[in-house]
Amino acid sequence: MARMRRGLVHAMAWSLATGAAVTLSWWGVHTVMAGTAYDPPRALPITADRPAAASATPRASSTHRPERSPAPSPSPSRASSSPPAASRKPPADPPRTPPSPPASTPPASGGEVKSYTVDGGRVAFDVGASSAELVSATPAPGWQMQVWKQPTYIRVTFSREGEENDVFCTWHDHPPMVQLDERRT
Repeated sequence: MARMRRGLVHAMAWSLATGAAVTLSWWGVHTVMAGTAYDPPRALPITADRPAAASATPRASSTHRPERSPAPSPSPSRASSSPPAASRKPPADPPRTPPSPPASTPPASGGEVKSYTVDGGRVAFDVGASSAELVSATPAPGWQMQVWKQPTYIRVTFSREGEENDVFCTWHDHPPMVQLDERRT
């Protein structure tokens, strides 16, 4: 009897310790993930040997899925006219093709794509007469990147152990202007 009671005490202690560990782990992960902000997907870099053209067709990306046609609704049928469930074949998926770009959408700022390279990476802006838009930002190997977008500026910061490289594009009360700032922290 004492042996059985000791076994039950050990089983209850183990259950309580396991439950506490699971709860603590869940709370820790939940706390960390609640404050996490995910960076938007990075665009493909513009290569110097191939200039960007306004009429270029878009490339497929891992974050953009082509539109699929809606699945046909099942038509009412009689049980005698449909084949047995075992012999039915699932409908074939239509081939996936990238969507065509909208024909009437002009470039956002109607400007010129300009690329800037710093030790931490490369940034490309579509620079117009009164504003600019970020085209791509690609960190160099070993660097981390952070982007800030506001109504009158875009800031891209590349950082790694003790170094920061900023690329600022501002257009408040003046045409867009790009400034590069490389510093050690």
